[in-house]
Amino acid sequence: MGNGIAHVFAMSGFTVRLVETGSQLADKALATIDKNLSRMVEKGKISEDEKDASLKRISTDTNLADGVNKADLVIEAIPEIFDLKKKVFATIDEHAPDHAILASNTSSISITKLAECTKRPGQFIGMHFFNPVPVMKLVEVINGMKTESNVTKRILDLSDKLGKVAVPANDSPGFVSNRVLMPMINEAIFCVYEGVAKPEDIDSIMTLGMAHPMGPLRLADFIGLDVCLDILDVLYEGFKDPKYRPCPLLVKMVDAGMLGDKTGEGFFSY
Repeated sequence: MGNGIAHVFAMSGFTVRLVETGSQLADKALATIDKNLSRMVEKGKISEDEKDASLKRISTDTNLADGVNKADLVIEAIPEIFDLKKKVFATIDEHAPDHAILASNTSSISITKLAECTKRPGQFIGMHFFNPVPVMKLVEVINGMKTESNVTKRILDLSDKLGKVAVPANDSPGFVSNRVLMPMINEAIFCVYEGVAKPEDIDSIMTLGMAHPMGPLRLADFIGLDVCLDILDVLYEGFKDPKYRPCPLLVKMVDAGMLGDKTGEGFFSY
């Protein structure tokens, strides 16, 4: 999702520094952006000059401290692991300019809790993009308990400049999107686990009967089964409600390294 966010900002005229943990990953991210922009050129959505200009606006860095030291806005897009995010935000907070807004692309972890890992909780907000970022219009904008109203307004205005539709929500485990989506995905997995129906039949029922563009199990593979499990764990811990208990089959598949699209094997093979 990080390369998708960089893609959208660069196309909207912003100077972007994309920070990765290694040069190979940074090169891979740029190659993905190049490929996606080229696809847009082929479809006539942008010109070759617009593609080149967008790519020139993106630079990469493998040192987080150096990568954020001139930023007006820093958006974190790393795995849904609180301790990892806490560590990253401590470094960002130390090295980003005092005026910089810090945002997390987290899909479930408390913005209030993440904000308290920094010395600027009033300048901390959630910007939950949806995958694939260049295609999906929604940005779920999450206010932490201490997020200042002017910060919220700036992020809502910025989202509009990106061509996105920003929808605000208050801080709660899973926010709105995943609080509603993940129990549905989890229940679909329970249907497989309990032998109610095969994965392809469950997805057919939901796409044909409920007009969903993608079945819940195909969507789970697309999101990543490890990410789904992380989000369900956050919901379960946050609400202490058994309705968010991850299906044992989901846990077993993640333990087996069957994570969906990213590994080539999940509920379906790729």
